[in-house]
Amino acid sequence: MKHILDQLEERRAVARLGGGEKRIAAQHAKGKLTARERIELLLDHGSFEEFDMFVEHRSTEFGMEKQKIPGDGVVTGWGTVNGRTVFVFAKDFTVFGGSLSETHAQKICKVQDMALKMRAPIIGLFDAGGARIQEGVAALGGYGEVFKRNVVASGVIPQISVIMGPCAGGDVYSPAMTDFIFMVRDTSYMYVTGPDVVKTVTNEIVTHEELGGASVHTTKTSIADGAFDNDLEALLQIRRLIDFLPANNLEGVPEWPTDDPADRAEMSLDTLVPDNPNKPYDMKELIRKVADEGDFFEIAEKFAANVITGFGRIEGRTVGFVANQPMVLAGVLDADASRKAARFVRFCDAFGIPIITFEDVPGFLPGTAQEYGGLIKHGAKLLFAYSECTVPLITVITRKAYGGAYDVMASKHIGGDVNYAWPSAQIAVMGAKGAVEIIFRGGTPEEIQVQTKAYEDRFLSPFVAAERGYIDEVIMPHSTRRRIARALAMLAAKEVERPWKKHDNLPL
Repeated sequence: MKHILDQLEERRAVARLGGGEKRIAAQHAKGKLTARERIELLLDHGSFEEFDMFVEHRSTEFGMEKQKIPGDGVVTGWGTVNGRTVFVFAKDFTVFGGSLSETHAQKICKVQDMALKMRAPIIGLFDAGGARIQEGVAALGGYGEVFKRNVVASGVIPQISVIMGPCAGGDVYSPAMTDFIFMVRDTSYMYVTGPDVVKTVTNEIVTHEELGGASVHTTKTSIADGAFDNDLEALLQIRRLIDFLPANNLEGVPEWPTDDPADRAEMSLDTLVPDNPNKPYDMKELIRKVADEGDFFEIAEKFAANVITGFGRIEGRTVGFVANQPMVLAGVLDADASRKAARFVRFCDAFGIPIITFEDVPGFLPGTAQEYGGLIKHGAKLLFAYSECTVPLITVITRKAYGGAYDVMASKHIGGDVNYAWPSAQIAVMGAKGAVEIIFRGGTPEEIQVQTKAYEDRFLSPFVAAERGYIDEVIMPHSTRRRIARALAMLAAKEVERPWKKHDNLPL
């Protein structure tokens, strides 16, 4: 019996080495960890249970029958993050460059199926060179099997992709269909076609970083939701994100112990909004002062920074924050901000995460660039996302709520459950000066000045909306956390009935 056990240990040791010491050293020289090292950091110590360690490809083309390595370029299995079950697959760049073969895809499909069956999150760690060209259409078929499962799992279990090296060709589409994508600066990149192909087809000369690096995807394309300096930081932050997320769409948000009192008053909020209505302030300060222990995990921080999205907790339970940011473009809504917020709102709604909206929006950004860029349809995405929500929606208007943007930002009219305003709120079709110049067109400067003051007194306050019931209460800023906590407790049993439909037709 002992020789059989020894043989098992030998085979395991060979499999754990992946492509061998030389390739592992090359991986480390690039500042990257191996697939198994990454999994060890991501999961609770000793919790990883590996599947299919000994799987090998079955290809016989181009001499591949002589090149077989156990695991076939991907490590798969399950473990726990702070005691909660997650499934994981990690591409192993030391084995055939992490390229996807038929059996490689089957390994991924197996953990995707198990994650869906167990209703647990799945995390993919990507570091690979695309399809294994020696296998041709068999590899492409494998991609299709993975893609289909991404779609079936969407809105049922959280799917997270971490790009930790190259991710090119067919490999990019699986992450693109997951809920969140994160990258590692300087060592990861994503693109459909690489620099060589781009040069051949379009004559453009571009580097890997310029074409699909972390800076591109976090600031320009919005494909990535965040970037980290190295593998270690990325994996630790993913652990932190998992703590905010429900295991699935039925289980409800996780609850963690907190010593932060729900009725904590934050007196500094009474002076957060400047007296000058055109002076900016940092909306993140409000979010951090309302959230438990100031803990806020921001999503897509570098893209469309005029709107803020991310996760926090109130009384230990996860909430999603959506907020206009007066520090960037005065908090205006544009095409990028609208679709960024819409996607986040839809994620929260799919997984039963209550949404808290902090509003200070002067309207939609005017200009030909925005109109030609489809602002109408992108703005409609956010309107659509909020309107279809069935999770608790709490809105706090801190200052400006002008024009159609007032409606779009989770107003009472499109489904807001509890809508508060600070005394500094200004709810109107537009700013006083612009409104008066239209209403009293042709008036003298003195008349315009007098009427502007009258307009401000009458309309640039929360009380007109409160008189009509569009605002449930005008609250003191320092009581915002207490009010939100009580509203969330009241809304915990919220149920919404909607007419049957196969699915909606989101204005894509």
